[in-house]
Amino acid sequence: MAFESVKAALGEVVLKEGLRYLARDPEKNMVKLAKWWGEKIARSELHKNYAKSVVEFLSDENNNWRQLAVRAFGQLSPKVRDTLISNFFIDALVLSPEEIRKAQEKYGVHVPPVMLFDLTERCNLRCKGCWAAEFPREDLDFATLDRILTEAEGLGMRFLVVSGGEPTVRKNDLLDLAKKHSKDIFHVYTNGTLIDKEFARKVAEVGNIAFAISIDGLEENTNLRRGKGVFRKVMEAMDNLREAGAAFGFSATYTRQNTEEIASDAFIDLMIEKGCLWGWLFTYIPTGGEPDLQYMATPEQRGFMYQTLQRWRREKPIFVIDFWNDGNLVGGCIAGGRSYFHINAAGDVEPCAFVHYANVNIKNTTLVEALKSPLFMAYQANQPFNLNHLRPCPIIDNPQKLEKIVNETGAYPTQRNGISVSQLCQPLYGYAQEWGAVADQLWEETASAQEAVSFKGGRSGSNPDA
Repeated sequence: MAFESVKAALGEVVLKEGLRYLARDPEKNMVKLAKWWGEKIARSELHKNYAKSVVEFLSDENNNWRQLAVRAFGQLSPKVRDTLISNFFIDALVLSPEEIRKAQEKYGVHVPPVMLFDLTERCNLRCKGCWAAEFPREDLDFATLDRILTEAEGLGMRFLVVSGGEPTVRKNDLLDLAKKHSKDIFHVYTNGTLIDKEFARKVAEVGNIAFAISIDGLEENTNLRRGKGVFRKVMEAMDNLREAGAAFGFSATYTRQNTEEIASDAFIDLMIEKGCLWGWLFTYIPTGGEPDLQYMATPEQRGFMYQTLQRWRREKPIFVIDFWNDGNLVGGCIAGGRSYFHINAAGDVEPCAFVHYANVNIKNTTLVEALKSPLFMAYQANQPFNLNHLRPCPIIDNPQKLEKIVNETGAYPTQRNGISVSQLCQPLYGYAQEWGAVADQLWEETASAQEAVSFKGGRSGSNPDA
């Protein structure tokens, strides 16, 4: 057994060094890199098929996905590039699934690949509609964080998402956690206002931290939601990270007020110009601070965003996901421990960052015990919440199901105002019905087996209807 362990470790080292060698001349070796990953490293048929598609994209010099790859390799520092190749493409994508499988057999519980946790609920801004605004303003202590991450690693979870509050109010703790847990990926949601040149340099030196910087469109809309001067600070943060060779993208919440702007080419082209390699789209969810149903994107706006994203994927050299409208890519809702879960800074273990109810607190339980909580078990038993995966969410798309699950499992509210699940869900019944009519039509028109996976890139500037 010891010999097999040594053999496996040596094989892993050889694979990582080979990938790093190929990555030193990315434009020349990109296709080789993808082929090697698919043929020598990828274990699942799904990943092997992904690799074949990537080879096809990268072989066409005019393909937008190739342009993204060239941009990424040229922009990232060697340290960041090599760390992401090692931690993400090998550890998280290849080694982690087998570790998770063994943990599931050992503990008799479903283990998700991703964990989201809040370093703190403190923040230097107060943005309209913030989902975390009603959490107690406290920190999760370093010792508890370190223990949680060690447990997560033991279960095979290597992709760690960090949120808040504003995580960068604890810059040193964030850097120390990333250094200590150096084989993990730390993907940090941030408002960006505290990312100066020195911090960006330190992040690039660590190598395993990547950011999603919150932005709400162009200058006027961003400042309107986040405060005067925030847009300028976000632009500076992106410049600082790009110049340091760090990895980052954007995070945008589309509302009734800004959907058309976020869906504009002016916005996405600016994000590409600033160096964003990815973008995460959220639709506004009326939870947290002063929930406002009139701030939600209309069903027509949500449908417009869906159509826009399909076009961007054919044209734009950036990887963009809409966590609501892309339910068809992941089989519906991914929360409740199916693919991820959330631990807030008070330690409450929630099914989702937007679902503020829990059965357990991580300060007095283990991750395994938390994953077995009644709320998580009920979540998974009810997934998918809708057979139309354009209606994946139990909050805004299927609120009656969330109301039933929380009530039946006796979950307690984790917000300071203690809002009941009926107070959250019942006002959303009408919206769910209205979006359902739009989503059902979109599903009939576009969600065939081939169209559901719409990452087939195209030539930049090509006819989006071709």
